[in-house]
Amino acid sequence: MTIGSITIIIWSFLFLLMMTGFPVAFSMLSIAVVGYIVFVGPQALYTIFPIVFRNLTTDIYIAIPLFIFMAAVFQVSGVGDRLYETMYKWMAGLRGGLAIGTVAICTVVAAITGLGGTGTVTMGLLAYPEMRKRGYEKRMAIGCIPAGGALGPLIPPSIPMILVGNLSSVSVGKLFMAGILPGLICSLFFMLYIAIRCFLNPDLGPPLPREERANWKEKFISLRGVWAPILLILLVLGGIYSGACTPTEAGGIGAAGALICAAIYRNLNRENLRWAVITTMRVNAMVMWLVIGGASFSSLCGITGVTNFVRDILVGLPVGPMGVLLIMLLILFIMGMFIENASIIMICLPIMMPTALALGFDPLWFGLIFTMMVIIGMITPVFGYNLFYFKGLGHADVSMMDIYIAILPYIPLMLAALALCIIFPEIVLWIPNTMIK
Repeated sequence: MTIGSITIIIWSFLFLLMMTGFPVAFSMLSIAVVGYIVFVGPQALYTIFPIVFRNLTTDIYIAIPLFIFMAAVFQVSGVGDRLYETMYKWMAGLRGGLAIGTVAICTVVAAITGLGGTGTVTMGLLAYPEMRKRGYEKRMAIGCIPAGGALGPLIPPSIPMILVGNLSSVSVGKLFMAGILPGLICSLFFMLYIAIRCFLNPDLGPPLPREERANWKEKFISLRGVWAPILLILLVLGGIYSGACTPTEAGGIGAAGALICAAIYRNLNRENLRWAVITTMRVNAMVMWLVIGGASFSSLCGITGVTNFVRDILVGLPVGPMGVLLIMLLILFIMGMFIENASIIMICLPIMMPTALALGFDPLWFGLIFTMMVIIGMITPVFGYNLFYFKGLGHADVSMMDIYIAILPYIPLMLAALALCIIFPEIVLWIPNTMIK
């Protein structure tokens, strides 16, 4: 059987299983087991176990449950409430101020949690009802929340970046640092868009009446609510940037810091701690099954020659390196409409990274570009996960179509930020290149 036929069979059956609703992790694992038996021989199955064991015992994967636990504790710690209270007092007097402030808080939350759903759920519960109460147009109030939440996996710490770094042998610490400027640019684009639209049409986001605005004393007193999360961010990211700790050690610091924050705000009780632990176990189990399935599937593609075959096809296309890059990004964009981001990473990165290296792209730069494109899928209809996180909050006046329409302006904004990172690679590489070794 030719390598072309093997490639078609493997990928066709993978997508067929996923389209039937079979979990992605088990789809990849099933294809790997059957593929080893059919294309290599039953004896080759013995190679799966050491591959899986080696991946699951990689030091960097210890950081995943730590950052997940940090995000879970944050969600019940009351930090989000205090951040929102501070933002409300400082921003409510501006046109579109609550929406701009919501994006700003999502940016801070992103630097604490590393998950897209945390910011979306937290702000969806706190900010959306308040914006509607203050007369914000419904879709203006909706769009900023899942868009801001999508910054979670882009601004470090980031669970997807840990997967990308380990699969591509790129330093996770450097990948974290590479995401800072692109994440801040996306956040800035979102806030500028809201500010311009509300300036041109004040009815979209009316300011708070002057008599209801906080005075300067109240504003400065409210800043007491932000010192703990800001200190936590500085400890985690500062430790990685300075070289004082590895991402895994930073995850431990972050998890401990989140517990301290919850204790300070008097929300560290048995019920909240139990919820955080169970949530961590569930999410981490999902990620680890994806690692098992992805490692097995990647091994099959490697041992059968599928990886090299697809790489050679892409490299040989008569469109130049940038043309091939755009084709790969288009594939990721389309997959992001239907598949969860961690699954896309496990399926595509083992093939796309060798292609990028063959084309002469910097692996750190490509890893970040890859991550950005996958994250854009989180807010892309039809099945962008952040859109369903928001819908799942149960706001009675919000339909799925409202969410789809509200998010549309933010997709080209993220694509514009991605284009800047492609045209000017130093946006991605500058901070990592200044890290203390």
